[in-house]
Amino acid sequence: MVALNPPVCDFGQPAVDFALPDTAGRPHTLADCRGPNGLLVMFICNHCPYVQAIIDRLIRDCRELAGHGIGSVAIMSNDVVAYPADSPEEMRRWAGELGFPFPYLHDASQQVARAYGAVCTPDFFGYNAELRLQYRGRLDASGRAPAAADAPRELFQAMCQIAASGQGPAVQQASIGCSIKWRE
Repeated sequence: MVALNPPVCDFGQPAVDFALPDTAGRPHTLADCRGPNGLLVMFICNHCPYVQAIIDRLIRDCRELAGHGIGSVAIMSNDVVAYPADSPEEMRRWAGELGFPFPYLHDASQQVARAYGAVCTPDFFGYNAELRLQYRGRLDASGRAPAAADAPRELFQAMCQIAASGQGPAVQQASIGCSIKWRE
């Protein structure tokens, strides 16, 4: 398993529209997922140890961000033939078991991940109310294991700043995670 870091934030890049099914087969679009103050688009998957290390904190932060007018959506783009732990059935099970407060969408064609330039799981894209990119950093100092309980909540703080001002922090630490499992 190769660990990758996504590129730095391309401030102002517009969000890419999508129409993807959730774990119950209901379609969701960019417009459905956004909040009045912005949107957090997350590329995650079930099997990645980096995602598993942060998922409880991510759920907590997305619940709290909703109170700041930030919508959240998770997208799974891995090749499910090669990685059956990321299948739609397993996505449904995991989202239900953990009580995801955001839609968990399946990008079977992998076109949405490619359009966003996603490279790893987790990969975070934080948008302001105009759906312009303001954050492409990490959740916190976690890696394959959770960070200390008192670690700064980098993603949460950045998204709160975006909700309040429309601007993300100038300095951002890149996320780290497993590569997206592209089909050949």
